[in-house]
Amino acid sequence: MNRISLLCSTAAFALSAGFALAADVTSVEFTDTPAPTDAAEMVTTHSKSVAKVTYSDGTTKEFPLSYVSMFKNTDKLGDNAAAQIFNAKGEPVKDVNGDLVIAETPDANSLLDIEGHLYMVTQYEYDWLLANGVESRRAEGGYSRMPMSMSLAAVEQGPDGALKATSVKAIDFSGVNGLWIPCAGGPTPWNTHLGSEEDYDLYFQAVSGEKNLKKTTEGVRAMTEVYLGGTAANPYNYGFIPEVTVKADGSTSVAKHYSMGRATWELARVMPDNRTAYFGDDGNHVAMFMYVADAEKDLSSGTLYAARWNQTSGEGAGAATLDWVKLGHATDAEVRAIIDSGVTFDDIFESTTAEATPDWAAQGYKMVRAGHSGDEILRLKPGMEQAAAFLESRRYAGYLGATTEFNKMEGVAADPVKKNLYMAMSYNEKGMQAEEGAAQDHIQTAKITAGATYEIALEGGRKDTEGNAIASDWVGVKMAAPAALVGEDIAVDALGNTANPEKIANPDNLFFSPAMRTLFIGEDSGTHVNNFVWAYNVDTGKLSRIISQGSGAEATGLQVVDNLGGHAYVMANNQHQGDWLDSMPAEVIAKLEAKAVELYGANEKGTPNYKLDAHVGYLAGLPGL
Repeated sequence: MNRISLLCSTAAFALSAGFALAADVTSVEFTDTPAPTDAAEMVTTHSKSVAKVTYSDGTTKEFPLSYVSMFKNTDKLGDNAAAQIFNAKGEPVKDVNGDLVIAETPDANSLLDIEGHLYMVTQYEYDWLLANGVESRRAEGGYSRMPMSMSLAAVEQGPDGALKATSVKAIDFSGVNGLWIPCAGGPTPWNTHLGSEEDYDLYFQAVSGEKNLKKTTEGVRAMTEVYLGGTAANPYNYGFIPEVTVKADGSTSVAKHYSMGRATWELARVMPDNRTAYFGDDGNHVAMFMYVADAEKDLSSGTLYAARWNQTSGEGAGAATLDWVKLGHATDAEVRAIIDSGVTFDDIFESTTAEATPDWAAQGYKMVRAGHSGDEILRLKPGMEQAAAFLESRRYAGYLGATTEFNKMEGVAADPVKKNLYMAMSYNEKGMQAEEGAAQDHIQTAKITAGATYEIALEGGRKDTEGNAIASDWVGVKMAAPAALVGEDIAVDALGNTANPEKIANPDNLFFSPAMRTLFIGEDSGTHVNNFVWAYNVDTGKLSRIISQGSGAEATGLQVVDNLGGHAYVMANNQHQGDWLDSMPAEVIAKLEAKAVELYGANEKGTPNYKLDAHVGYLAGLPGL
């Protein structure tokens, strides 16, 4: 039996991959960790939950759970801090004050067993202190975002199940022009790490009524000046799905899968067929994408689709059937060649305004609202279909009639038994409500600032909107949100919550455990004073709060390992502790800041360590399943 079970399919799939489920466990359920009200608990990531395991002979056993921090972003487990950022030459990146840049935002984890050696890939999303001006780090000439990185930790498992990181080093992304805002991610069924690049929109068009010029964001400047040392960064090098392969000796290789398209990816989750992947596309007026690879366990060539929402109900979070619009087929090499040709946005699309071209529709232009709340009037240039599909995937989806009205689409996970996909919509707002005069208005649901997690039924034998067969048995056909997974907005309470703390708010990270029949959900909430990790049993419908993050911190890094040496783990990180909500009363913030300094201290500049530190860790105490 392998030392680690990264299960992402049915028991039969798990057995075919060389690991087994414990036959005598029939169910696992969790007790609640209360939403904290005490200041010390509010600034401490913790769990008070108990796992109740039922066995086939009818007996039960309780396992108290606890949160364990393996390391912080600032810890040195090697020559440098775990989350230290380096440029393309491997040199430390410094900010405008001359300080080393250490990211405070660990996001995705993939704990991997490579030929008996344990490694964990962790990716770092951005530098939140830099972005929010703490310690005046955004001085004149500073950057709102920095190039980011992933790290590789060598991990040891103790006899009691404790996981210890023995070393942490940065993974080199210079071979793929660096890494821009890696958000969520996780393991593939073939034991690699699949990451993401978010906030790609380095080329964007001005909205209607403004002069329609291409703009270059600060991201291009940061990549050019900070990462590439003055070599001009191409925005079309970013916004893709990177895959990291780890070898037994700890060496790594990196590929970006250009054929999977370009958007503000949260992550890509591969289905049990080893070919079909679904994406989280984060932002305003985004699309739902599906990728079907040509071959199993190979994401370098395939077909990209975007969904069309056909609404069947507008009540609450809404419900719909789904159709799929084919955007195109490509290999990584083909898309890379288009990028290397020097193609620009203006080579792909002609753009105009209603003022400049009143008869734009008659001239073959189409109106698209994709990536922001404003409309663009575009006309595809001849022969640029493949460039549009894989470099401007969201715009092209809207151009072809797919739905580009989803909002803050985050994590995805799949239940291989029920054959359901789960998709987190962190904020049901903006394009998901009726929009007068919009380019399209497929989604018209209730506004739910606290968001919802949707359940999508998957089937085979489906065709795209042009009648062509889709070569997958894992195609989404129907979409709705279970009542237990819909957030509830409330009037602000005494602590500053604007969503019911007894319900999930602003779901983000998702991971499914086949052995526990449980969907795990992490929050990235602008509505909960403390973000939580929840466990939702998909068979019984029971919802349990199992981790409370330190106040202000987002719950990230969610991965479930069902059996590693007789123990199970819920991997869980946090980021941007002390990012207080605007709704929190000043006296509550003052109390929490004082308690954080009392418990964790402050640096020589007076900044609370609580705000500087972020944790990479896991929920301990679960037996192997």
